[in-house]
Order: sequence, then structure tokens, then C-alpha cells
Amino acid sequence: MPQGLRDIRRRIRSVESTRKITQAMKMVAAAKLRRAQESAEASRPYAERIEDALRSVAADASAGRMPLLRARPVQRIGYVVVTGDRGLSGPYNANVLRRLQQELAGGGGEATFFAVGRKGRDYLRRRGHTLTKEYIGIGDYPRYTQAQAIGEDIVAAFTKGEVDEVRLVYAQFVTVMTQNPSVQVLLPLKPPEGKAARQYIYEPDAESVLDKLVPHYLYALLYRSLLEAKASEWGARMTAMDSATRNSEDLIKGLVLRLNRLRQAAITNEIAEIVGGANALQ
Repeated sequence: MPQGLRDIRRRIRSVESTRKITQAMKMVAAAKLRRAQESAEASRPYAERIEDALRSVAADASAGRMPLLRARPVQRIGYVVVTGDRGLSGPYNANVLRRLQQELAGGGGEATFFAVGRKGRDYLRRRGHTLTKEYIGIGDYPRYTQAQAIGEDIVAAFTKGEVDEVRLVYAQFVTVMTQNPSVQVLLPLKPPEGKAARQYIYEPDAESVLDKLVPHYLYALLYRSLLEAKASEWGARMTAMDSATRNSEDLIKGLVLRLNRLRQAAITNEIAEIVGGANALQ
């Protein structure tokens, strides 16, 4: 077999192996995306109920005295940056970090970072940024306790005066094809506006309930953001693997066409040599 034909066949086998891997990764991503969406949907009733309760309590209590609700001059900003622990998810991580860079370019104060995910952590380290805390290995399905741990750390930093504002940078899930890198101010927390859907009786009083309710509302916001970020990551990975699979198929078609042309040329050349040899013997 000519060397050129051997090399093309070897490359076809290599691309076919890659296509099998990307197909499998696409199927895994699709299954995990569906579960991530279900988790996000399951968290909505709790988030809506606690939001409604906070709306009612904030209207009846002196919200201005609550430290987590009180704004102050911003000199130091803490950024909670949510990325993935792995790559192979298309532009997902790059888009979140690009949105962070846009936010930093706008200024506003000295920055410190709470990195959620290995990709964001490594990016910030390479650029010499200050990491207050890092959270690696969140997993494929974030848990409320993980969001609570992050929330407790940023609440402690805010109440001690280490940061004057906390902003969350994450990918908001829109559709499988669309993930929107967003920035949300977490602290000082702004109570939801509007009128509560139901009336509540507070024991012992509205201020005491508000003190307990505000941190849980913050944890719920973080938990929902982690779920959306994970759904965005799986959606981006599924899209990237689908694109890689289709590119592999196109590459295989081109290689097969090239292989057939080389084989036809080799056969034509052999026939010409045989005919030439026969004519020489006459």
C-alpha cells in the first residue's frame, strides 16, 4: 500500500475515534443538562416563597438598620466569579472571564476575588489578582450547603468591612444555545420590590425575623446562580461537542474522498504500466 494511502487511512481511524468520544460527551452533557434544569426548577418554589416573605418583612421592619442591607461608600469590591472546573465547554469560561474583565475595566474600587471553579481560579492567579477564597470541586450538581458556605464567607467579609460591595459574575442560563454572562450585586442586599402575595405574622417582631431571613435569601440567590451557571456549562459543553462531532464527520468525508481519489490514481497508474509493458513486449 502506498505511504500516502496508509497515512490517510490512519488519520481516518484517528478522527473516527475522536468522533466517538465527542458523541459520548455530547450525550452525557445532554443528560446532565436536563438534570441541572430540573434542579433549577425544583429550587424556584423555595426561592419565590422566601422572596415573598422578605418583601413582606422589609415593608414592616426598619430595613435600614440591617448591616447586610445598608449601603456604604465603595472602596473595595469583592467579586464572586463562577466558572467551571473543566474545559471542553466552548466559550463558556472565556465569556464569563471576559465579562469580569469588562467589569474591572470600569473601575469602582480595589478588587478582591472569591473564585468558584478551577478555571476562574487559575485565570485570576495567572494575572496576579488577590484571592480571598477559592471553592473547587463544586461538582456536577451544586448543593444548597455549598451556596451557604460561600454566602457565609462573603457575609463575614462584608460585615467586617473587608469589602464594601459584593458582585456575582456568572453565566445566566437562557437556552441550550445561549448563556448570558451577567453581573449581579449581592451585597448590600436589596430587598425585592412590590407587594407581598400573603400576609405574615411575625414572632417576636419583624426586625428579628428580618435578621434571620436576609442571610437565607442571600443563600437562595447564590444557590440559584450556581444552578444556572452549571446548566449554562452543560449547555455550552453539549453545543461544543455537537459542533466537534459534525466537524469530525465533515473531515472524515473529505479524507474518504481524498483516499478514493488516490486509490483511483494508483489503479490508473498500475493499468498504464501494465499496458505499457505489454506494448513493449510486442
